[in-house]
Amino acid sequence: MRTLVTGGAGYVGSVVAAQLLDAGHEVVVLDDLRRGHRAAIPPGASHLELSLDDAHALQERLGGGFDAVLHFAALSLVAESVEHPERYWRNNVGGTRNLLDAMRTHGIARLVFSSTAATYGEPETVPITEDQPPAPVNAYGASKLAVDLMLRDECVGHGLAATSLRYFNVAGASGEQGEHHEPETHLIPLILQAAAGKREHIKIFGTDYPTRDGTAVRDYIHIEDLGDAHLLALDHLTAGEHRIYNLGTGDGFTVREVIEASRRVTGEPIPAIEEARRPGDPPALVADASRAREELGWNPSRGLEDMIADAWAWHSAHPDGYAD
Repeated sequence: MRTLVTGGAGYVGSVVAAQLLDAGHEVVVLDDLRRGHRAAIPPGASHLELSLDDAHALQERLGGGFDAVLHFAALSLVAESVEHPERYWRNNVGGTRNLLDAMRTHGIARLVFSSTAATYGEPETVPITEDQPPAPVNAYGASKLAVDLMLRDECVGHGLAATSLRYFNVAGASGEQGEHHEPETHLIPLILQAAAGKREHIKIFGTDYPTRDGTAVRDYIHIEDLGDAHLLALDHLTAGEHRIYNLGTGDGFTVREVIEASRRVTGEPIPAIEEARRPGDPPALVADASRAREELGWNPSRGLEDMIADAWAWHSAHPDGYAD
């Protein structure tokens, strides 16, 4: 199958692109490299250095006979989305609209979309099922929900086969593909920067949550398990249907538990300091991923310490991230 991977120079997109190649697919990565890394594009994949904002160029370049699109290209910094929501509506929503228009022009009718648990906002109950009413609290989550709704309507109106995968907290590394963001906002890479001496300490935001140790609980999933779900979703697409699946392990870990696990894995003390809660941080976000298990046959198998160990190995081998 000839697949287009938008955002394939980013963290998740590059890992899935490599998995697609390993499975025998032909892969073309579409990435303008504003936030992706050329060095992350796996060997064997072709590269279109192109922005989804450029509707004309998309119409021209998507005419090469693609069978499916895996769509990762998006802005994803929550704080930035609060300060500059227009960027998220323009890039995440407008760019996807351009992509869907080009797909329709060229008869590309299969899509797997990188969505997010941020569409749920601050849920009242956990674990979270796909039937939980969406209530995003920032422009990032709202822009992803808007794309989910666009895909629903595109399936009804034009027979698109689409699946939205709502990720919880992704971590780990896969061979030469790892996590390098500027700025970095994810907990495990920040902890590992402290372990490596690249920052003085890790901050714990909020110690008075109604959880077992007072810190927030999150569901962590290994990047390779996440990638496996994309390949399974690609095989289960149905014309005219839009499906939504949560991707998480169903196991929640507190911030303190993640820090302690990182200390065990790295052998480093990892100083931590306590800060006040951040606005909009729910006490717990844990997935009910039973639908993905039952309908896709997905079976995540890697635990928290596996994620940390793989991420630590990658960061140790790439202390400054990707060279470019």
